Amino acid sequence: MVKVTSKYQVTLPKAIADQYNIRPGDHIDWAAAGEAIRVVPGNQPTVSADPKSRLHWFDLATKRHQRRTAAHKTRPAGKRGWKREDLYQRGRSG
Repeated sequence: MVKVTSKYQVTLPKAIADQYNIRPGDHIDWAAAGEAIRVVPGNQPTVSADPKSRLHWFDLATKRHQRRTAAHKTRPAGKRGWKREDLYQRGRSG
């Protein structure tokens, strides 16, 4: 987790900088993305007016989301070995 300083500065983690080839002195842009903020290297456009480009990025985000949800498997409620009602009886005698 990165902390914002009193001057509203943040430190970019080295692993992220290396992954996206961001070096000291490079420019980066901040772009609103719904309830998140995207950090975009300065040589890449932040928002495209081209519908095909926007659909391309939307499709990529959808695929990432599907991979994440597929990787996160949950057990059905009946198979976990306890019931919700059991939580209300914890620590109480009788």
